[in-house]
Amino acid sequence: MGTAAAALSVVSLLCWTASTAVHASHVIYPELQSLETKEVAQELRTGYHFQPPKHWINDAGPMYYKGLYHLFYQYNPKGAVWGNIIWAHSVSTDLIHWVALEPAIYPTMPFDVNGCWSGSATLLPNGVPVIMYTGIDPHKNQVQNVAYPANLSDPYLRQWVKPDYNPIISPDHGINASAFRDPTTAWYGPDGHWRLVVGTKENMRGIAVLYRSRDFKKWVKARHSLHAGLTGMWECPDFFPVAVAGGSRNHQSGVDTVELHDRVVAKEVKYVLKVSLELTRYDYYTIGTYDHDKERYTPDHAFLDNDYDLRYDYGDFYASKSFFDPTKKRRVLWGWANESDTVTDDHHKGWAGIQAIPRKIFLSRSGRQLIQWPVEEVKSLRSKHVNVSNKAVKGGEYFEITGFKSVQSDVEAAFAIRDLDKAEKFDLAWRTDAQGLCKKFNSHVKGGVGPFGLWLLASDDLEERTAVFFRVFKTNDTNYAILMCNDPTRSSYESQIYRPSFAGFVNVDIAKTKKIALRTLIDHSVVESFGAGGKTCILTRVYPRKAIGDDAHLFVFNNGESDIKVTNLHAWEMKTPTMNKLLEQ
Repeated sequence: MGTAAAALSVVSLLCWTASTAVHASHVIYPELQSLETKEVAQELRTGYHFQPPKHWINDAGPMYYKGLYHLFYQYNPKGAVWGNIIWAHSVSTDLIHWVALEPAIYPTMPFDVNGCWSGSATLLPNGVPVIMYTGIDPHKNQVQNVAYPANLSDPYLRQWVKPDYNPIISPDHGINASAFRDPTTAWYGPDGHWRLVVGTKENMRGIAVLYRSRDFKKWVKARHSLHAGLTGMWECPDFFPVAVAGGSRNHQSGVDTVELHDRVVAKEVKYVLKVSLELTRYDYYTIGTYDHDKERYTPDHAFLDNDYDLRYDYGDFYASKSFFDPTKKRRVLWGWANESDTVTDDHHKGWAGIQAIPRKIFLSRSGRQLIQWPVEEVKSLRSKHVNVSNKAVKGGEYFEITGFKSVQSDVEAAFAIRDLDKAEKFDLAWRTDAQGLCKKFNSHVKGGVGPFGLWLLASDDLEERTAVFFRVFKTNDTNYAILMCNDPTRSSYESQIYRPSFAGFVNVDIAKTKKIALRTLIDHSVVESFGAGGKTCILTRVYPRKAIGDDAHLFVFNNGESDIKVTNLHAWEMKTPTMNKLLEQ
């Protein structure tokens, strides 16, 4: 590795947000900030998804330093609602077992007196990690600050200091000071300048504002943005390279941001710009090219800057951040999932928010989308195992998977379709509204080919159940559209719970294979599903009242005319890892 390469092992951290569709942005509940909880719904707490012991959590951010994965996250130390935001900090050696440390950053200076919001980190040439974060100043302006480790010999990075030359980037004329946040990972260009992006908006125009610096202290705004789109505020931007299939490198391997300026390597990579849209509360991305000289990112022709195209996840998944893992040469993605019950429920539970299982991400061979899959370390939690093979399921039939405890489990299933001719006709107008299509044709509506899949977190009488399923439609005589849904409409007796159906289309040539695979991570109140090997991902929060603990069941169902076959189904109980145990001094 050359000097420049050694200088630029760059990692990503936090980005700010406050809510999902249930809780609006910046909502503060003063009466709930410091109250002690009256009850704890332990049966709904996740077992192997990251969350602190109590209180509110949102956007997480990862980095790797001296043998440890560091996870910083937005945290309210006083209650289970948004407010009093600081940077909490946990570390792990395997992305699964976590040890809690002291808070990394909290308001102490005028430039962050009203909050320490999200940012990112870069490893400088001398091996020093630098965190850049959004601070809220006395005028409630959003400004960008830096912090450095107090002790570089401490691999835990337990203490951080803030230079007195902060803020290093302030909103100038033309920038909306109340919507100017979430600086990305920095990258180093061939001209010797560092660059990074900050999210903002101008009316309905979301903007990735580009800044450059020679010394990481003085930053100058570029004459034009890296990219922009008419989609409303761009929160939590993330910009990184991915390897192209067919090059000299393995396309499933990650690419460090260090290589953005390497012109030889650049021929074998594409670039991903991801933004979190404040208006829809979803993460969208495009894939394209980056011109170092013109400082422009251009999406490929197949990708549009809109609010209905490609997402990382078509469910409750927001404010994501990726980082390059140098130990396994992979890019890893983290995303936040809020609760979808009520604020009062969150207060009584004493906690709110989780992190999705970290996912390895890479470019598909077609170059038309990203593939996501749970990091391999998750398999270390697998314990008791059951298997079903070559079992036919006729239309209207279902059967239970027994012999293991499904409330905290990992399920991989492969389905074969007997007769595609029975697929219903697809209306091309549905292409931009998979979620609406799932709501219309939910798991209770009989179809031609599907709905088929899993009923999980189900009561024995099936009065409570969450459905994860596929439904196949025919676009013409030889082509098909595949809808994948998470349908929680019957997941709970509780009437106040927000239970939207989430859905996305799956890019699979079903006419050729007549097969499709599904992996679902089940963890008490979260259902995280991966269709067709990670081409479509959907995370859903659910809150059963009967289907909890040993009373949670798992079924395979088929509500279509065409018979299907479960060619293979493997299910494992999942052990509970160490989750935020305090570091022993």
